[in-house]
Amino acid sequence: MDDLETLQYEEIGKVAVVTLNRPEVHNAFNLQMQHELSTVWRSLRTNDDVQAIVLTGAGEKAFCTGIDRKEAIGGYLERTAEGAATSAPRSGHVSTPFMFNDPGEYINPKQNDLWKPVIAAVNGMACGGAFYMLGECDIIIAAEHATFFDPHVSYGMVAGFETVHMLQKLPFGETLRIALLGNTERMSAERAYQLGMVSEIVREVPVRDRAVELAAAIVTAPALAIQGTVRAAWLAQETLRRDALMQVSMLVSAGTDHANIESGHQAFLTQRTEPDIR
Repeated sequence: MDDLETLQYEEIGKVAVVTLNRPEVHNAFNLQMQHELSTVWRSLRTNDDVQAIVLTGAGEKAFCTGIDRKEAIGGYLERTAEGAATSAPRSGHVSTPFMFNDPGEYINPKQNDLWKPVIAAVNGMACGGAFYMLGECDIIIAAEHATFFDPHVSYGMVAGFETVHMLQKLPFGETLRIALLGNTERMSAERAYQLGMVSEIVREVPVRDRAVELAAAIVTAPALAIQGTVRAAWLAQETLRRDALMQVSMLVSAGTDHANIESGHQAFLTQRTEPDIR
């Protein structure tokens, strides 16, 4: 793990702490971070010294703000009017709506077949593509100032995968409220706690430290019991979730209008909306 550039990795006893380390862009994930996360998740499958993981972000402003638009937006825009790709996109549909590059295949622990418990320590904003990872974390705790929102529709994009992942954490109507209100409203840590997505609001200590405490308590139990419990809980909803994820790429592709995305990207660069906090 010494060659990681976009992540920080630390082991504290039987707990691994994985920190998204691009604070200058609010810990947005670029292509390199996607591949590094996959490397970490896959390596932890065979690391018997680690039995639980804490996932957090560097700094105090953001846990993660999703995909790095400065790098990734070209994958959506580098196309002709007829829809043919001028170069292979890094994410999004490849040449037709039926083939899709999904970042979740790299950044998500469960999609990398890792069944050790993952605790998310949300230390600030969590939006857009951050919901991929939050959707596959087993426990979410949050700092008092943390907020949650999904700006996809505000920028002319379908909130597809994010919505599917958030349905593992939120009621149906609340999931749609986040998706459809875009960047005009943010869910507070308190509201997320009321709805059960966040299991604890951390006020007295850094949220990372509290997550490590919880993980350390979990790993006092035998590894087989821990992982069997995680797998059993996910088994109850896994089939429907996986079926949805396999089909949603076509919905995202079909709903991708490049003119909308281009104008949305200009809005992202030039406009700032003052959101309501509920």
